[in-house]
Amino acid sequence: MKSRLRNLLKLQEAQKKLKDRAAWLAAEVEAATRVIIEREEEIILRLARAAEFRDTDTGAYILRMARYCLIIAEGLGLDPDQCKLIYRAAPMHDVGKIGVSDLVLLKPGRLTPEERALIEKHTLFGEEILSGSDSRLIQIAREIAGSHHERWDGRGYPRGLKGAEIPIVGRVAAVADVFDALTSERPYKRAWSLEEARAAIVEGRGSQFDPDCVDVLLRCWDAVVAAHREAASDPAAQIGQEPAELPVFEQIDCAS
Repeated sequence: MKSRLRNLLKLQEAQKKLKDRAAWLAAEVEAATRVIIEREEEIILRLARAAEFRDTDTGAYILRMARYCLIIAEGLGLDPDQCKLIYRAAPMHDVGKIGVSDLVLLKPGRLTPEERALIEKHTLFGEEILSGSDSRLIQIAREIAGSHHERWDGRGYPRGLKGAEIPIVGRVAAVADVFDALTSERPYKRAWSLEEARAAIVEGRGSQFDPDCVDVLLRCWDAVVAAHREAASDPAAQIGQEPAELPVFEQIDCAS
């Protein structure tokens, strides 16, 4: 009887040690995975900065554009994990600009048809730069890079996709990208007011943009305005001072 009790106690002790070790291993794996994800996100943001330094004066652009993407994705009711992936991947949408000549990218006047064709290749350059990765985050970034200039009516580039043929991440990024481009100053244009940009997005509803994405932008207008102001006033968004990772935002509630 005593021998049996001793064996049971030893078994319980072994099981406890095994359980404690399993918990420790799980915690270690979680910590290591978190480090990998953080480094992956940092690489994405820094590569995005390299592209944006080519034709913008501030890192606020990639922060705003990512924020707009998050607002639209959440407003569409996409899965929370997918919303986060879109938010984290969005800064890479124009990474292909690295492959476009400054003479074309920074030209202050009207582009020739040949120069326009070179600009449009940045979508394919971006796809190539981001291709071949097993990371879901990089895969989403590649999808955004290659599809954010497609149009709802099929007259976009690089493939002339139409309607639901365009990946949802590209449709989300298209609205966010154009809205922020319109409200940002460039060598060839002044910054539009938020109201002017809003009107332009509404005008493109159903032709250039997915109607559902435009409707979310309008429904979540207060959040869009707040995102614009937050990024513009953030000292960390100035040249050379961008954060190593994107800010964490609370989930947007604009369903009403």
